Amino acid sequence: MKPPKNQKPVNTKRNKKMFYELVRGKYIDPLTDFGFKKLFGEECNKDLLLDFLNELLYEEQGRIVNISYLKSEQLGISADSRKAVFDLYCENEKGEKIIVEIQKERQEYFKDRTLFYSTFPILQQAPKVEHWSFELKAVYVIAILDFVFDEDKNDLHKYRYDVKLTDIKTHKIFYDKLTFIYLEMPKFTKEAHELETRFEKWLYVINNLYRLDYLPDELREYIFEKMFAAAEVAKLSQAEHLGYARNLMISWDQYSCMKTATDEAKAEGLAEGLAEGLVKGLAEGEQERLKLQKELDELKRLLKK
Repeated sequence: MKPPKNQKPVNTKRNKKMFYELVRGKYIDPLTDFGFKKLFGEECNKDLLLDFLNELLYEEQGRIVNISYLKSEQLGISADSRKAVFDLYCENEKGEKIIVEIQKERQEYFKDRTLFYSTFPILQQAPKVEHWSFELKAVYVIAILDFVFDEDKNDLHKYRYDVKLTDIKTHKIFYDKLTFIYLEMPKFTKEAHELETRFEKWLYVINNLYRLDYLPDELREYIFEKMFAAAEVAKLSQAEHLGYARNLMISWDQYSCMKTATDEAKAEGLAEGLAEGLVKGLAEGEQERLKLQKELDELKRLLKK
């Protein structure tokens, strides 16, 4: 179909060139939807996800032997129920479900969202049989955040939250089959030479991969060599390259909108504060003037005597 006479045809070559120019780093960013799914959500890179989860959850459940990817789009229990789309959804060899989410921008009800997500793998465990004892497999919701929570924003050493149902008086875990893990990536600021554990190496790579030009000596082992090789922008197909560029543009646009809203709120708050201060200052000044006038009137009265 030809475009209308007054409408210029879309220059696809120019658009593709523009998108290619947006991607300037050597490696893709794991903290983008595209980057995370490319590096951790493809069958050929399943060993990367398995290694990361083993470092993250080892103290919780021991060594995970195998994982299987599950459908990321989940429907509710009825046709009109709200659906959920996870970044990654998988299960281990025990049938325990693991949801992994990347969140770039601050979201007011993000904790509520992760709780909502956890209900899907719980409800799916109900069998379609007459009798059931309600025994459940464990569910893990892992959130990798590119922002920090307000409550501990000044505690720079607190970047990992492990959350379970706990008795508030005894502080003992009441139910151990529902776990939420939140990682605040902006707080993890170690350099390559400061890394002490394999888990810290993973956090460093996720945080800094897109900034790097080569594999640091501290990360020279098979799993990270494979990670860096899989993340090379030059190895992306044309469709992947364009998809990643669009993903970056969406991310930048979201950041720009958030910054604009924040700046406007600050400016509005400053203006309100100045106006309030001016009114208060004028009121206090008027009170002081009346006080001085009263003293002056009293002095005049005494002088007349």
